[in-house]
Amino acid sequence: MNRRDISDDDTGPIRRVTDTPSDRSPGTSRSPRRTPPPEGTRRPRPPAQRPRTAEPGRRRAAEPKPEPVGHGHSHGHGPAAPASRRVRLLLMWLLIPLAVATVAGMVFLYPWGKDPAKSVFPQGTPVNATVTGTITGPCLAEGQVQVGEPPPDAKPCLTSELTMTDGPASGKPLKLTLPIEPSTPRFAAGDKVVLSYNGGDVANPASFQIVDFQRGTPLLLLAGLFALAVIVLGRWQGLAALIALGLSFLVLALFVLPSILAGESPLLVAIAGAGAIMFVALYLTHGLSARTSVAVLGTLVSLVLIGVLSAIFSAAASLTGLDDSTSQLIGSLGHGVDARGLLLAGVVIGALGVLDDVTVTQTSAVWELRRANPALGWRELYGAGLRIGRDHVGSAVNTLVMAYAGAALPVLLYTSLSGVGLGSILGAENIAQEIVRTLAGSVGIVAAVPVTTVLAALIASREPQESL
Repeated sequence: MNRRDISDDDTGPIRRVTDTPSDRSPGTSRSPRRTPPPEGTRRPRPPAQRPRTAEPGRRRAAEPKPEPVGHGHSHGHGPAAPASRRVRLLLMWLLIPLAVATVAGMVFLYPWGKDPAKSVFPQGTPVNATVTGTITGPCLAEGQVQVGEPPPDAKPCLTSELTMTDGPASGKPLKLTLPIEPSTPRFAAGDKVVLSYNGGDVANPASFQIVDFQRGTPLLLLAGLFALAVIVLGRWQGLAALIALGLSFLVLALFVLPSILAGESPLLVAIAGAGAIMFVALYLTHGLSARTSVAVLGTLVSLVLIGVLSAIFSAAASLTGLDDSTSQLIGSLGHGVDARGLLLAGVVIGALGVLDDVTVTQTSAVWELRRANPALGWRELYGAGLRIGRDHVGSAVNTLVMAYAGAALPVLLYTSLSGVGLGSILGAENIAQEIVRTLAGSVGIVAAVPVTTVLAALIASREPQESL
């Protein structure tokens, strides 16, 4: 039965595979009527028994010559290399000014000659120590003794005995007492902790304060496991991805953070930093090619859309950006910060990683479709790539939403305790910020699929097959 593929209208003959393409002329049906062989010739066996051969001079005029596997197709097209060269020149003219603008923005926004920003409140010097023992009892100062039974409403305290392993009193014992609150960490013997030393007398326990656990070793082990998994699966490309990841962290640590702390516009700093991360990560991981350049352009267009939507709706919703973390930052700096700009900067940087995934995947899908069937035009490539993108965009948006929801989970729990109703909860500053982050980023991800797919289809359809 001659069954028709319902996707042929959009993508062309991707799924049309025939057993003997040389037996039909264009326009004939799937099962053409066989003409009897000339008298005196031997009837060939069916194709299932042995392949049919033809002697020179006996090939029918309508029988096309089979194409070698993996080479170009014959539809009267001219050489494709000049068009590909023009495409590459076009990409260069589009991307080189953007790269130059990114570098110029980083140079202009970097706080050259300025001292690093410091907190106006003394933070203390970190000192490592090991807990040797803990005792739960009444809250007593050094030298005090409990007489009689403690009051019924008295809160107990945890007295920790420690030995400092570095700092000005390395090797000396120390005893610190902390009231036991619901928010107080529980320390036990053998725990490795970090103390804050305020610079006072090392013999006075008041000069020290327990601030946190030491987490260096497990974090390093996890980072090593992650790097090993990436290299084993990705090999050289995985190693390139790890190098790109390290360079991205350097951009954040050496440019984005110092520039924002020095008082520069957080949104402009985030745009310049995101541009640098985008160029470095994509080209280093996926190579310098037209395919990667298309992914860069799609990412850039989507980032601009996310930034514009975030700015418009954060202003329309009267978001100030002054959540607890930003207020604490402003108090530590001692001067004002563009809180709304800091919110927008977080939206741009947070959406960058998901956009890279979407644009690279879409571009690769279009290129592979063209490689599988060089006969496809840009419209067919766009239709097939868009269907792939519809599946991808659903999971990508869900990833972004869950990432923001997970980060804001304590805020969601705290706000839900107010009991003022769902509308008031969603309209609260902390929750509304996360809603703008999520929805603006999701719109950018959705837009990245058709934008990147149409760019990839237009360029891949003009690439010579040997360069795919």
